[in-house]
Amino acid sequence: MAEFFKLSLTQRPRRLRRTASRRAMVEETILRPADFIAPLFVVEGRAAPDPIKSMPGVFRLGITDLVKECRALAKLGVPAVALFPKLDPKLKDEEGSQALNEDALVLRAVRAVKKAVPELTILTDVALDPYTSHGHDGVLTVAGDDVANDHTVGLLTRMAVLQAKAGVDFVAPSDMMDGRVGAIRQALDAAGYTDTGIMAYSAKFNSAYYGPFRDAVGSAQAAGTRLLSKATYQLNPANRREAISEVLLDEAEGADIVMVKPAGLYLDIIRDVREVTRKPVAAYQISGEYSQIHAAAQLGWLDLARCRHESLLAIKRAGADMILTYFAREMAALLR
Repeated sequence: MAEFFKLSLTQRPRRLRRTASRRAMVEETILRPADFIAPLFVVEGRAAPDPIKSMPGVFRLGITDLVKECRALAKLGVPAVALFPKLDPKLKDEEGSQALNEDALVLRAVRAVKKAVPELTILTDVALDPYTSHGHDGVLTVAGDDVANDHTVGLLTRMAVLQAKAGVDFVAPSDMMDGRVGAIRQALDAAGYTDTGIMAYSAKFNSAYYGPFRDAVGSAQAAGTRLLSKATYQLNPANRREAISEVLLDEAEGADIVMVKPAGLYLDIIRDVREVTRKPVAAYQISGEYSQIHAAAQLGWLDLARCRHESLLAIKRAGADMILTYFAREMAALLR
């Protein structure tokens, strides 16, 4: 159709969008396999990978299959994995005592992966929720109505030292207890693990989107509900300034990397954090974010591939240097 009207414009931004090659030339944010950290779930035994119903395409893996998955990720250029154990409910108690077992499942997993794929960076979760019978991230007070901060931190420091001894590269305290980063740093240094880093879950919000993860590690069943409230220690989703305060505290206490969790719902927080720290910033695209994209795609409401890419691009554009995502393997394969 002929154009009958012409604007007299000096600036026409669409010039830069006319072809794929022009768009590539001016692209500001680029995803690459090295941007991703793959969260992986490990279980006892040699059974076939166990699918997590609420997280399509994600499995609980025995150590043998975990090693295979880590080899595949490394070949695709994914530099790191984060390991999360699912324990037999019979091993759980109110104190989360299995977290201090020197032959705990996650420690055996770390040793196996380090032996098989030494170039891969391994992160391990430092929190008690996979180990407690009540599903909280720490030990409860005598009254049972809250998590006992200082007693919990004492257990977390011992847990972190055991993980460092097993060969983990970064311990990742996700509990949100006050003072835990400084206490863990002191404990690691005192034990001779000065090279073991800390990726702190610095701005972890009390989100409603954690349900599928709680299914995956069994903390939902332990608590009797996937809707367990952790409002007394995780951040209020309404608070931006408080999130920055937490990040700066963790940085001062010795965190090597600070994290925002969740990612997609908290892009403003990622940007705020990026602007106040020179530390590397991680962001966790959590289970609920992953699952809702899959659910909408299964209903035909969204394009899975495009939404997957756009969601991760937004997180990086906001300022994240690295992204924990359950899309890590498939995205790395595509980007390569």
